[in-house]
Order: sequence, then structure tokens, then C-alpha cells
Amino acid sequence: MQPQSRRRGHEALTAALHAWFDAVRKVKWANMAAVKRLYRTASVVSADRIVFNIKGNDCRLVTAVDFEKQIVWIKWVGSHAEYDHIDVKTIAYERSKADSK
Repeated sequence: MQPQSRRRGHEALTAALHAWFDAVRKVKWANMAAVKRLYRTASVVSADRIVFNIKGNDCRLVTAVDFEKQIVWIKWVGSHAEYDHIDVKTIAYERSKADSK
């Protein structure tokens, strides 16, 4: 990827994250059902972990949510390819096969 193209991609991701943040800051979610009403493509991973598709489904945003305190923590942001190499529940990266030798 060319530097200018990479910069545009970064700017688009930043804009998408800001838009998501602005939207989420204004809502009061009581539970996962409320999240799914607003973000139908969000993936519920556990009682507090939700994965959102960002930037036209180019990126994944992993969050932890405390509904009682109305707090959303951003745990991880990355591409779908990078997402495939994390444990979404712990955000621990898998060791590559080269590292295990």
C-alpha cells in the first residue's frame, strides 16, 4: 500500500471511529438487546464483550461494556485479518508458528 493510500485509509478509520464514538456516547444501553437494536451486525461474544464492524466492515472494534455504570471500553481495533489472530475474550495474541519453534 502506498503511503498516501495508507494515510487515507487511516483517516477513514479515524473518522469511522469518531462517528461510532459520538453515536455510542449519546445512547444509554440497558442490555445487549439494546446494543443489537442500534447495531444489528454487532457480535455478542460474552456478557460484557461486543465486537462492532467499523468503516464499512473493513475493521473490527472489540469493546467491553458495563451496562450498570454505562461505560464502554475500547479493548482492540484492527483489520479482519488481525482479528483472526486474537482471542477476542482476552485480547491475547496467538503465538505464530515461527515463535513456537
